[in-house]
Formats: sequence, structure tokens, C-alpha cells
Amino acid sequence: MSLSDSLAAQGDESRNAPVIEARMMTVGEQPLMVAVKRGDEGRPPLLLFNGIGANWELTKPFLLALAHTTAIIFDIPGIGGSPLPKRPYRPSSIAQLGARLVAELGYREVDIAGVSWGGGPAQQFAYQYPKVCRRLVLAATSPGALMIPGRPETLMRMATPRRYWDKGYMRKVAPEIYGGAFRKDPSLVGRHAAGMLTATRLGYVYQLLALVGWSSLPWLRRVRQPTLILMGRDDPLVPVANGYLLSRLIPNARLEIIDDGHLFLITQAESVAPRIESFLAGDG
Repeated sequence: MSLSDSLAAQGDESRNAPVIEARMMTVGEQPLMVAVKRGDEGRPPLLLFNGIGANWELTKPFLLALAHTTAIIFDIPGIGGSPLPKRPYRPSSIAQLGARLVAELGYREVDIAGVSWGGGPAQQFAYQYPKVCRRLVLAATSPGALMIPGRPETLMRMATPRRYWDKGYMRKVAPEIYGGAFRKDPSLVGRHAAGMLTATRLGYVYQLLALVGWSSLPWLRRVRQPTLILMGRDDPLVPVANGYLLSRLIPNARLEIIDDGHLFLITQAESVAPRIESFLAGDG
């Protein structure tokens, strides 16, 4: 292949590569940093609720691994590029914010995914907006305050956003917090930390407070959407037993165990994304 042919091929690859568009939007009275990865038309987009303290950039490996699905994600108020809200909130408030966002973007129906902390708003969205939520994906998450807890020392480390501004501390605690691939590959810590934006202390506290006393257990049996539950086998934060609990209570749910830790959606994006897209397409 000549140099000109090589450059032309690289240009074609660049044009065909998925593009993530990020911009500020105001939804109601709340400014939000919103990112959209475009996919095939004709299927509902996937609205993703992220984990505690996590800005949208941390999900890039997963977003880029989605071959066909349009994905929408926004930084929770007080996290990443989204300014602090005027007051604390509950999962129902975040679900409402997500519903307003997808309406603002012109969609009447979406699929919903929730990762870790984001599983709370995701479950709430499915219950609160059954006509808007078509399918539900829950990854490394639990039913809330009545969950089967992880190790106390691990949960204590999650009570502070220190890992977001102290990279040395992050390198020290990441294997203990996230488990799985982070125990085996030290380079993952640096790559993950490079995508982190500093979470505000108050924004992080608001996220912690949002789930205090909240549980989906009283109404999970009324969540009727087809649901895919993914859990990491080596997850120090959210033990796999929570996945069994969720799958028992959600009527139309199936559970799959990933041989990894808490952040399998990122560390195994290339294999997990197709499984999720297959589920969203109604295969299996």
C-alpha cells in the first residue's frame, strides 16, 4: 500500500469512527454537561446513569464500544462539568432530570442503564416512567440502603472523594475498591485516573445523601421492563449476591456474572458492550 493509500485509509477510519458530542444544556433550571454517542437510527437510545463522583469521560471505553446504539449520559449535578444544584436531591429527582433531558433531545422512548450508584436512579426511572423506559440494564449495583454490603473498610474509602484529587491515594486504594482487573494490571489505575475530573466535595456529599434511606425493594416487583443484571464476580463494593436479589425480585430479569471487578463496564468494554446491545435488540 502506498503512503497516499495509507493516509486515505486512515481518513476513512477517522470518518467512520464513533463521535462523542459533549455540550452544556439547561434542563429545567439545572445546567448539565451532556455527552451523546451517535449510533444507528430507528432504535431507542440508551440513557446511562453513572457511578458516584464519576464524570462522563470515565465511560468513554464503553461508549465507544457500542457498535449500534446511540448513548446519552450526563454528569450528575455537582460532578464533572455539571454545576452544583440549588439543593440536595433524591433518586426520583435524578430520574426526573433524565426524563426531561431525553424529552429535550427529542426522544419519547429510551432504554436505561445504571452503573453502581447510578443503578438507583436507573431503577427509579424504570418504575417512575414505565412508558418511557423500554428496557433496563443494571450493572454492579444494588437495591439501595437495604443492599448486601461490601467490606466495611472498602465502603469507608468510598465515603470520601479523595481518590479524585489525590492520584497517589487512587493508585493505592484502587485494587481494594474496584477488584478484578485492577488487582492484576497496575497500568489500569493510571489510565482510569487520567479520565477523572475533580468531584466537588459538596457534589459528592449530595450523591451520598441521595441514597440514604432509599431502597427499591418495596416496589421492584412492579418493574415490568425486560431487565439485564450484570455483576462482577470479584466486586468488593457491591457483592454479587445483590445481583441475585435483584434478579429474584424483578419479574422479567436475567442475571449474568462477569469474571471481573466493579468496573467491568470499562475494563471489559469490548466484550460487555455487545452483550448489552444484544439484549437491547431483543436477542435472548
